[in-house]
Amino acid sequence: MLDFGFDKLALIGAVALVVLGPERLPRVARTVGHLLGKAQRYVADVKAEVNRSIELEELQKMKGQFETAVNDVHSSVRNSVDSANQTLQSTWSDLSVTGAASSTDAAATESGSYDYLAGPPPSYSHPGKNWRLKRGATPLWYKQRQGVRRHAQSGAARVARFRPPRRAS
Repeated sequence: MLDFGFDKLALIGAVALVVLGPERLPRVARTVGHLLGKAQRYVADVKAEVNRSIELEELQKMKGQFETAVNDVHSSVRNSVDSANQTLQSTWSDLSVTGAASSTDAAATESGSYDYLAGPPPSYSHPGKNWRLKRGATPLWYKQRQGVRRHAQSGAARVARFRPPRRAS
């Protein structure tokens, strides 16, 4: 930027004092200061916006690189899992075919034949337990004795339930 030394600033101040006069000089100096402050803030805002846009571009490039890396890893893992699955299936089918042939031979010689490789094991099924049934297995007289609430009631309903009955007049 511009390089102003003390001697140049003193010369500018003396010329401004002569041209503007001592009455208007403080007001003009204040106005110039405000304008310079606004200009500095504007320049700082522009610099910050440029830096943000540069960082945003860098982040978008980095995001693209990460996405390609993730896709590469995903495809390599998928390929390895598929190849392992194919190998397992081929081995399983080979064993089941050879196991079936050997089990038929063994069935002829032995009285009890066991087919160990008949097929894949059954898939898991949830036992289907119902917690409501388990909770309902408790007798009603026991719940009443222990003070277990069977139905949800609001506070107003509970007060109305336990309010003494009105007397007929």
